[in-house]
Amino acid sequence: MSAPVFERVALIGLGLIASSMAHAMRRAGLAGEITGHARSAETRAVAREIGLVDRVCETAAEAAEGADLVVLCVPVGAMGAVAEEIAPVLAPGATVSDVGSVKKAVIEAVAPHIPEGVHFIPAHPLAGTEHSGPRSGFAELFDNRWCLIVPVENSDADATARLSRLWEGMGAHVDVMDAEHHDLVLAVTSHTPHLIAYTMVGVADDLRRVTDSEVIKYSAAGFRDFTRIAASDPTMWRDVFLTNKEATLEILGRFTEELFALQRAIRTGDGDHLHDYFTRTRAIRRGIIEAGQDTAAPDFGRGATRGEGRD
Repeated sequence: MSAPVFERVALIGLGLIASSMAHAMRRAGLAGEITGHARSAETRAVAREIGLVDRVCETAAEAAEGADLVVLCVPVGAMGAVAEEIAPVLAPGATVSDVGSVKKAVIEAVAPHIPEGVHFIPAHPLAGTEHSGPRSGFAELFDNRWCLIVPVENSDADATARLSRLWEGMGAHVDVMDAEHHDLVLAVTSHTPHLIAYTMVGVADDLRRVTDSEVIKYSAAGFRDFTRIAASDPTMWRDVFLTNKEATLEILGRFTEELFALQRAIRTGDGDHLHDYFTRTRAIRRGIIEAGQDTAAPDFGRGATRGEGRD
């Protein structure tokens, strides 16, 4: 077991990512003490019941006081207000990080509240499931996944390296990326696919009203995967699209162009175009498997309890 990387870690927000961090840090002995806070009294009660963290606090400021790492695990739209609340109690030399899947907007909202002498180092673990809440976490969530560290201007190199060690200790691979590039990459790999999944399920819901539940009854694996992705937390995804608007709209525009090209190929019977397109996209899937980010084993949509569904 490793020596603690941080003596006290405060987790603000106690959903899937925070609860998985708590389990992963305990598994590897990465934190001396873990405090936590959630806005909901019910969530705090559950966290106490299951012993998720060492100390469940009534306020974010209480959790953050004396911590050498504070991780904001709340929806992107709430991060600025939380940063403002905890700012007066942040200890000199402490690090504030986050797990949001948008970075430019988080930096703009949080950075103005970070006191002099406190390090702000945003991060984003590319891991998740469609489940939420303090009971949903598990220590293996980050194993062999990527965590993107997104330093801000003048970020301290030692503090950045220390945060990287924490994520590596929790099982993740770490890469460093600037905020603008991060938001574009995530618009491609996560945000737009989620929007498409929500749209497809919405279309199917309209159809279900016409076909009297046949869409649900006869769902094949592809549609089941769409519904799993579309089951993700609605507050989080509302905030993602509102705060990563430019990159998402850019990728949606490109998606629309590709969709029109496929429509034209189907309409005109251009089988060569369809075959070439599907061959190229199949190679991308193989690349994901070869990179160890998924398995080729078939589960027909039934084994996805702990699969990707967030980021």
